[in-house]
Amino acid sequence: MNLRIVLLIIIALLLINTAGAIITVFHRPRSIPATLAWLLVLVLLPGLGFLIYAFLGRGIARENIFALNHQDHIGLAHLKDLIVHDLPAKNDHSDQADTTKQAAGLIEYFDRAEDSPVTHHNNVKIFTDGAAKFAAVFKDIEAAQRFIHVEYYSFYNDQIGNDFLDLLIRKARQGLEVRLIYDPWGSPGTSRKWFKPLRDAGGEVVPFITSRDLIRKTRLNYHLHRKVVVIDGQVGWTGGFNVGDQYLGRSKKFGYWRDTHVRIVGTSVLALQERFIMDWNASIEHYHQRIWFREEYFPQTIALAQGHTPIQIVSDGPDTEEDILKGGMMKMLLTAKKSVWIQTPYLVPDDSMISALSVAARSGIDVRVMVPCMPDHPFIYRATQYYANLLTTFGVKIYIYTNGFLHAKTAVVDDQYCFIGSMNQDYRSYSLNFECNAYIYDAQVSQQLSAIFRDDMKKAYLLTPEIIGRQSHWLRFKQYFSRLLSPIL
Repeated sequence: MNLRIVLLIIIALLLINTAGAIITVFHRPRSIPATLAWLLVLVLLPGLGFLIYAFLGRGIARENIFALNHQDHIGLAHLKDLIVHDLPAKNDHSDQADTTKQAAGLIEYFDRAEDSPVTHHNNVKIFTDGAAKFAAVFKDIEAAQRFIHVEYYSFYNDQIGNDFLDLLIRKARQGLEVRLIYDPWGSPGTSRKWFKPLRDAGGEVVPFITSRDLIRKTRLNYHLHRKVVVIDGQVGWTGGFNVGDQYLGRSKKFGYWRDTHVRIVGTSVLALQERFIMDWNASIEHYHQRIWFREEYFPQTIALAQGHTPIQIVSDGPDTEEDILKGGMMKMLLTAKKSVWIQTPYLVPDDSMISALSVAARSGIDVRVMVPCMPDHPFIYRATQYYANLLTTFGVKIYIYTNGFLHAKTAVVDDQYCFIGSMNQDYRSYSLNFECNAYIYDAQVSQQLSAIFRDDMKKAYLLTPEIIGRQSHWLRFKQYFSRLLSPIL
């Protein structure tokens, strides 16, 4: 076979690969940036690109969407009934009333889009240190009397992971109902065998629905990213911490781990409870594992008794057509009067979010975004650097946190209302992950979060045009290349 024939064969294969790439990426609706990014991968990596696409590029399986979208809202009607009796009196707690009035558009948006009501009687405590957070969670679990529901993206087989598992085993042996949902792709070292002692003790463990039947469905791009713990329907936890030693600063690679989590006591715990039950019922393999409504899951005794902080629990995921949490972030940016301060480990916004950030900054709003100084995912980190440089030119103040790894997912608006949750400011959290945020409409709590941001600024530096100008050509190339892939990272 002469060289000419070999070249013709190679050209023919490349043309077939290109035609296949075009057909593949246009097979289903997706954003223009994601379409172009996948087209780049499929064309530049002939053959291999299609294998990558098979696992990472296809939409979430229809069976999973059906299972997720057809879960009954266990307890939602009960929660709304409690809220009728839970509303603050007209003359009481005027600060909170003013805050909810200022955020009325955001509240209405979430209620219409996600059927997420606001509950008005909650106490919250913010945790930013892993050791303190896990000590408090363990104390709450130790005090549990009836049931413990746990849902995490990452549950590592390491020291804290085994301590957590041992505690759950001990509570299950005491006769409590213990249920755990985890994402296997975010939980290195875990397996059904590792969780077997908990099952043997009477607990139940299920992997999230998107990790089932991987050989046939081969969807690796859709992850349970929520972090939810509910204890006796009385205490709830959510935020950014997963279960692993690195989240306690035990990793040499990351050093100190700076994250944000919130402990809630009050009626909003019932919203976290419903979120857990819906995820559980979607993920189970057998009908007898299904959770049904029970009064003990949604106790009425917490109503009107736990403080005066209004909270709205909002979830989102690829099972819905609308990017609800992203829409909420844009609403916060475009209705702010003075300031929006954001912390996120990944800053890979899409075009609409870039527009919202730049419009807010150019309208005189003090927009600050704090990101880490080190990567945990190299491509995402370089893409974060690219967008940090870009947003700096639009007047957004970018702060680079240097005291370890910043993993917090928070935003505070005008020192009046805020969110603490699992949503990063990137394509994955906007469209691919299953997320959960707690929106807190309380000036005192928001000012506390602002104070935490100010304290973190002491361990960060402001990105300036001069710093950007000193970046090497090689670094800028890596940033630009990563940016091209950002819609599919």
